Amino acid sequence: MFRTSHVEIPRSTTHLAKRLAQPFFRRKLLHATRALWPMLATLAFASVAHAQGTMDFSGATTLMSTFKTFAIFAGAVICFGGLIFAGIRMMSGRFQDAIPGLFGALFGAGVLGWGAGWIGSLTGQNM
Repeated sequence: MFRTSHVEIPRSTTHLAKRLAQPFFRRKLLHATRALWPMLATLAFASVAHAQGTMDFSGATTLMSTFKTFAIFAGAVICFGGLIFAGIRMMSGRFQDAIPGLFGALFGAGVLGWGAGWIGSLTGQNM
């Protein structure tokens, strides 16, 4: 009279059911740990770095004055080289070819004049 039918549940559905039956808290905790581990590692390193001693900047003024001296020297060399290049071109009558040398001399004068200001602005020190 009545026929009983046997229904087979697919394997993927059983796996899904088992996965959904796992504790809800454990899945959320694992997901949160994976999402937050970079921040936790950064905070750990920051706390270790904060525990270190303070840095000594007593040699910064000496270093910056060395950079200032180099900027003055480099600006003078660039300016002098540009003027020599432009002068040679002008003496040979090629005034149009002397224009890049004049711009080079102008750039060198800028490095010479503003170099100390640029370097001083990097550290906020007056030299």
